[in-house]
Amino acid sequence: MNNEIFSINGPVVKVKDTKDFSMLEMVYVGEKRLIGEVIGITEEFTTIQVYEVTTGLKPGEPVYPTGSPMCATLAPGIITNIFDGIQRPLKKIEEISGAFIAEGANVPALDEERLFDVKVVVKPGDALKGGDIYATCPETPLIEHRCMLSPNLSGVVTWTAPDGKYKITDKVAEIKTDDGKTVELTLMQKWPIRQPRPSKERLPISRPLITGQRVIDTILPIAKGGAAAIPGGFGTGKTMTQHQLAKWCDADIIVYIGCGERGNEMTQVLEEFSELIDPKSGNHLTDRTVLIANTSNMPVAAREASIYTGITLAEYYRDMGYHIAIMADSTSRWAEALREISGRLEEMPAEEGFPAYLPSRLSEFYERAGYVETLNGKEGSITIIGAVSPQGSDFSEPVTQNTKRFVRCFWALDKALAYARHYPAINWTMSYSEYTDDLADFYNKNVSEDFLLCRQEISNILIEENKLMEIVKLIGADVLPDDQKLVIEIARVVRVGFLQQNAYHKDDTYVPLEKQLYMMQLILNLYKNAKNAIAIGIPISEITALGLFEKVIKVKYDIPNDKLDMFNEYNAEINSAFSELMQRHS
Repeated sequence: MNNEIFSINGPVVKVKDTKDFSMLEMVYVGEKRLIGEVIGITEEFTTIQVYEVTTGLKPGEPVYPTGSPMCATLAPGIITNIFDGIQRPLKKIEEISGAFIAEGANVPALDEERLFDVKVVVKPGDALKGGDIYATCPETPLIEHRCMLSPNLSGVVTWTAPDGKYKITDKVAEIKTDDGKTVELTLMQKWPIRQPRPSKERLPISRPLITGQRVIDTILPIAKGGAAAIPGGFGTGKTMTQHQLAKWCDADIIVYIGCGERGNEMTQVLEEFSELIDPKSGNHLTDRTVLIANTSNMPVAAREASIYTGITLAEYYRDMGYHIAIMADSTSRWAEALREISGRLEEMPAEEGFPAYLPSRLSEFYERAGYVETLNGKEGSITIIGAVSPQGSDFSEPVTQNTKRFVRCFWALDKALAYARHYPAINWTMSYSEYTDDLADFYNKNVSEDFLLCRQEISNILIEENKLMEIVKLIGADVLPDDQKLVIEIARVVRVGFLQQNAYHKDDTYVPLEKQLYMMQLILNLYKNAKNAIAIGIPISEITALGLFEKVIKVKYDIPNDKLDMFNEYNAEINSAFSELMQRHS
């Protein structure tokens, strides 16, 4: 049967009167063999979305079926690489076609000539089931790559190669499956990007993703295997916050998906990532990073696929027993790609022109986060941190609202805080985290039983200040009684001394949980002493004249992260200053 293009509408191509294609099959479109995917089949038409620029494509050109779905190539060589939305290596494409991606650039996803130092960890006679590891090799100085049997296979090993240097396409073992077939095992496997990889069991979420950012770790924590959204208007620091998390969070591997961002911003990300030094190992951060770059001037359909490509790569490393953090920047641009394709398919639009299936697509993505026991009995997790870019900082728009339904951690960025140079610009009154109770045992066992109590008191001070500021806006601060003036004063210490962080200061860019606890205890000690002083009639002006408020604000810089015993001196100084003050008034 002649499979010829019938009509072309941007990235949407239709083929008439054919039964040769199946739903979600990958196809090659036109003489240039552009990569596409079947997204709709009716009696009359097969609809294909093309992941490349369709300029110059003409009706009558052939469409070739492949018989398989859109897959990611999984093998050593993924980490340190930079891919586009459909896992084509951008550096390799640049060598072939220069600064712009040529149509039909058919480049293998991974370097098939590179040799890896492979150790085969099975022997003939071993029974293997899906997910079992049969070979390992150092992929980077930080990450050991573990080649696993595809989840759909099982059998008995009949032959293994000796340890040595192999390409990803070389045979390293052979198994005989239960139905008697012989299957060759290389270092490479393929997996459909829209299908989640299976795991043995989803485990309860009970450990925090420690980021060293106080407003996150203490006030709005995220768990390993959790999902968080960072919504914020233009210039509020979404990308910057994600960079800081990528550098400092205690995940083993970072998958950064630049989805529909401006080209110059993405270039900056790629350049900065290649220069960043990993604080944990002293190596380059790229040694444990995968970058997927799909800028706003790249084909819109590939932007839609980039999210699935990224999560599939993350699931592959999760199955090896690693903890992965995914930074998706930004899911709004991905939703806009859905909207554009939906419009070209002439589907009925829902709110603000987005397709009616936007919520289900968002949930499909965020549902793939989780803390799991893998098929080979290890533990691994995927934590998703998705940036949302609502137009005009309007959090009531559909992408933000629907994302809110599927994440349990919401870090709302505030323009006013960003313009006041308060970073991270997370607004503590609009944000929330539902993971605190799940993480309580971890904090009690690993930090202190005081941690969550102090967190609650600090949060209460901020809530109280928020209420008081409504009154201050109406009638001014002078009419407030001293105990309420104290709340505003101590809340300033919390905001400036605790929540605000300086990424360029060696001790303030990353703060361990123990220091976060001591800082909270110091602030609360100051608050308790000041409250007692006000209770016996000492005016607030005398208390602020002691200079202790400013001193406590500067603690984040003045006490190094490795000299936490200095907090005892500060607490003693506060206690003695207040006892002298109270003696003078007694």
